[in-house]
Amino acid sequence: MRSLRNFFLFKCLFALTFWNHISLSKENEPFTSISSDFPEDGSDKSIKSLPLLYANSLKPEVNFGWIVIQNTTESLSLSEITNDNVKNLIALLSNFKQGSKLQNLTLTNVSVDWSALMEVFQTVWRSSIEYFDISNVKQLSEIERYNFDYSGTSMKALTMKKVLITDLYFSQDDLYKIFADMNIAALTIAESEMIHMLCPSTQSPFRYINFFKNDLTDLLFQKCNKLIHLETLILQKNKFESLSKVSFMTSHMKSLKYLDMSNNLLSHDGADTQCRWAESLTELDLSSNQLSDTVFECLPVNIKKLSLQSNQITSVPKGMAELKSLQELNVAWNRLSDLPGCGGFPSLEILNIEMNSIITPSADFFQSCPRVRELQAGKNPFKCSCELQAFIRLERQSGGKLFGWPMAYVCEYPEDLRGMQLKDFHLSELACNTMLLLVTALLLTLVLVAVVVFVCIYLDVPWYMRMMWQWTQTKRRAWHNHPEEQETVLQFHAFVSYSERDALWVKNELIPNLEKGEGCVQLCQHERNFVPGKSIVENIINCIEKSYKSIFVLSPNFVQSEWCHYELYFAHHKLFSENSNSLILILLEPIPPYIIPARYHKLKALMAKRTYLEWPKERSKRALFWANLRAAISINLPRADGVRSGETD
Repeated sequence: MRSLRNFFLFKCLFALTFWNHISLSKENEPFTSISSDFPEDGSDKSIKSLPLLYANSLKPEVNFGWIVIQNTTESLSLSEITNDNVKNLIALLSNFKQGSKLQNLTLTNVSVDWSALMEVFQTVWRSSIEYFDISNVKQLSEIERYNFDYSGTSMKALTMKKVLITDLYFSQDDLYKIFADMNIAALTIAESEMIHMLCPSTQSPFRYINFFKNDLTDLLFQKCNKLIHLETLILQKNKFESLSKVSFMTSHMKSLKYLDMSNNLLSHDGADTQCRWAESLTELDLSSNQLSDTVFECLPVNIKKLSLQSNQITSVPKGMAELKSLQELNVAWNRLSDLPGCGGFPSLEILNIEMNSIITPSADFFQSCPRVRELQAGKNPFKCSCELQAFIRLERQSGGKLFGWPMAYVCEYPEDLRGMQLKDFHLSELACNTMLLLVTALLLTLVLVAVVVFVCIYLDVPWYMRMMWQWTQTKRRAWHNHPEEQETVLQFHAFVSYSERDALWVKNELIPNLEKGEGCVQLCQHERNFVPGKSIVENIINCIEKSYKSIFVLSPNFVQSEWCHYELYFAHHKLFSENSNSLILILLEPIPPYIIPARYHKLKALMAKRTYLEWPKERSKRALFWANLRAAISINLPRADGVRSGETD
């Protein structure tokens, strides 16, 4: 019967408005047509909508004045409520007693005074409506104390948005007390420039409170112990400043689980300020505030889900926070330079650290955080270098734990790699493994040293260095001891270098044939011309420098002699230092190449590039040999009396 009564009520409402629309349309055309679908069986279950236009009727008794936006069996939406038609609205709502099917009521564009609004609230309070939404309340004036009856209601949730109070002088308590003492489960007052709210007078049944985008401050609910059933509190976009005071606000809320303090002005002074949160609090949103690293000193110990997005956090201090129950942490849009460890968050499962200042993230993150199953670290200014290689390998080993891979992970530095995805960045193992690089460099150095040592030994470089040192020392001593003798004067046609085993040939063949007869060649021989008291090396150098030519008697015995090698070295040095053609090679006996020591590489080079005289075995050829040798060393030497040697009187 009640359903049928409601049907007839809406049918009358439609008929009156439709009749008014028709009568006006004849006088003031055009009007938008009105349509409504009613079921043929007469029930109200299938009424989906009743769109009506505002009609300024000339007959006051049928002037409803509002627009029915939508009407169903369970929901009714009305717009354009004013003081002129509020009585008609109250009359309509009075028909929906408790037990009727209408559960949702929405009023928009309401322009009434305080007393009219309270009458609407009181009427709704006694109706079957469970969810009451009212928005765009304008011209709310003449606020005064109202004795509201909270008994016998079906109301569960009240939502008020964009309420504008035009009254300048009124008691704040008269306004806030009405809403603070409501015995409903959910209250929302949003975008209404509300500056305060009273603590309920008695134990409140509120389980959900949403004061989004108002002007509330740290004074809200301080020392309020009446909200013991409150589970969700949303204070987003207000003017809270002290995180510590917010914590004390929640300390009496024994059932609080979710708190949204985002988009405020919150900060925390540090260790000198204490914090005391509700032990039941498990989800906390502190994003878009002014919090720094010290925020980790003031966090609920039992928190499971924490958002610190868009703050001023530079690091997560170790040992400052011990959040054993924390499972999800959002620190995106901060100033962190590395991934935080899980020393204080042993239960962490999800970490969002996007849009920070991470250049090279730590590769041991998943080792220190074994329970993490999702890491959002993209959109950071990554530096593609060797240090990042380990993090890239971490992605392969993590099994898809990096959220947003690979699109959100892009190189920012160096400049030539900017925009490259990390998955496409590769460096060789040798370039990035310091230990491997050191070992490789050490091995190459050892090989190089070994090669150099081998070459030096093979070419007898130490011997040549020693000879160079001795030659330098000899020249230095000669300069200091006899500087007047430094101007070299040739005294001999040739210096003869030979092995002692070839001495018989030198004494029996070479010396007699050159020093006797025509030409009068003067030879320097160590046995008769070395100065006693001087070192052998010094004597060799002096004899070579005082001789026009140096004759080397080559044989297998020669290459086996150490002193012959000295003499060849110094003579060769003179050859290059004076740019002279002073060497004469006589091959006394053939020398097999394999018996020439490595130190005689200069001898090999000389024999390969220079013409040498070969001692003939046939006597008939020896005259030519001596003639060629005399021609090679032919020179007039100065004499003490000024006459050149070799000149006749």
